[in-house]
Amino acid sequence: MTRYRLILGSAIGAALCANPILAQDNAPEDLLPPEPARVTEPLPDYTRDAPRPAPQPSVEDSFDDIRMSSGEVVQQLPVLVREWNVAQAKQLLAFIPTVAAEGLVPSDYRAEALSAAIAQGPGTTLNETASEIFVWLVEDLRDGRTPMDARRQWFVVDPDPDVLPSHVLLETAVASGDIAGTLAGLNPVSPDYARLKEELARTTDSAKRKLIRANMDRWRWLARDLGKQYLLTNVPEYQLRLTVNDRIIKNYRVVVGKPGRTATPQLAEMVEAVIFNPTWTVPQSIVKGEGLGAKVLNNPGWARANGYKATKGANGWVTVVQQPGPGNSLGLMKLDMPNPHAIFFHDTPAKALFARDSRALSHGCIRVQGARELAMTMAMLGNADSREELPAIQQEVSEITASGKYTRYPMEKQWPAYITYFTYGLDVNGELRKFDDIYGRDAPVLAALDAPRQRDRARKTSEEAVEIVDDLQTT
Repeated sequence: MTRYRLILGSAIGAALCANPILAQDNAPEDLLPPEPARVTEPLPDYTRDAPRPAPQPSVEDSFDDIRMSSGEVVQQLPVLVREWNVAQAKQLLAFIPTVAAEGLVPSDYRAEALSAAIAQGPGTTLNETASEIFVWLVEDLRDGRTPMDARRQWFVVDPDPDVLPSHVLLETAVASGDIAGTLAGLNPVSPDYARLKEELARTTDSAKRKLIRANMDRWRWLARDLGKQYLLTNVPEYQLRLTVNDRIIKNYRVVVGKPGRTATPQLAEMVEAVIFNPTWTVPQSIVKGEGLGAKVLNNPGWARANGYKATKGANGWVTVVQQPGPGNSLGLMKLDMPNPHAIFFHDTPAKALFARDSRALSHGCIRVQGARELAMTMAMLGNADSREELPAIQQEVSEITASGKYTRYPMEKQWPAYITYFTYGLDVNGELRKFDDIYGRDAPVLAALDAPRQRDRARKTSEEAVEIVDDLQTT
């Protein structure tokens, strides 16, 4: 065993051990391509010219709520009105029409009121009007214009308002005089967003333009920069991308949740470990609702053949766990990414489903074709400090897979995983295309584009997390 930390479970059901041949995947080549040139100008360094607020322990505190201690104000409200001169306000006025290229609506930003305030000259009216319009532009460019109630099954909390607070951006822009540069620097840095922007500029079809705008806004719902390496699934595309330095180094076909209650939600989580030879705790909807518990208890031969073990408590409660093995409903691996929805990426014995074009077939979790290769790749990229360490990790993982034992293989370098829902954008081959709106999530976003801009939008969804469990291997 190497220096990597492992948590081993018991090897119950040895007859179901994985075939050692399955573990002998070759190490992926050229996993770390050189970092390309940025597709947009980098965001200015706001720490140089303006003081940043001290780190706060919560989202609420980041909005500088007032705290009282012994009658003293220990934290001040952010200043959302700054003193503007006419030249700065004219720069803001000139910027407003340019947001159409970002898929936003210039009429949202009160250009006439700003023009009138400029005509009056410096003073309270100009300061308040220009500051409010600037903050509105920050919110829409940084966070997206779509209100939370139109983002169906959206459970991502965008970190950008905490990283780039509106009041800091306002203070910095006015102090530096670079109004347009500050606002333009808020655009998503993904090359996918840049391609959508290019397509919007050349498209005249109104329906297509609206769809492009909706999907550009979806990019703003995420962090401005997704990072140098991450996993990303676009659910309507039925593909998982392993991305390093804006380059897809590997993509995998996936099966996603069926429409309805078991539709796959949109998440941003961290992959903490790879679990080899996983067990599967069968949900009570199957244990009790479909009679599996009674079947396992009453047919021990059938239960052994299918890898099930049942435990009956004193109160009559039956728990069924499927043991590791090639017939396990989770296959030979899963990526451990804790979340309240119980969603994760995993293998499956039902390989034939990957041949279908429409693959919205699971109970919410994401099944991955080539999952063993993905598992080995994540184990290596998550732990190796150099290419020289890759063979040793590959050998260790091969032995673990062949052992048939439940093994949690932690990743020292955790990876972000994004589960997204884009109905127009770049596919894994780099081609712009439309994807089927399999869950009907476009309609509320498109309607929000036509509706008046909402102020004071929520950052978190009011939808409740539904714990989703994957179904049996046959459907």
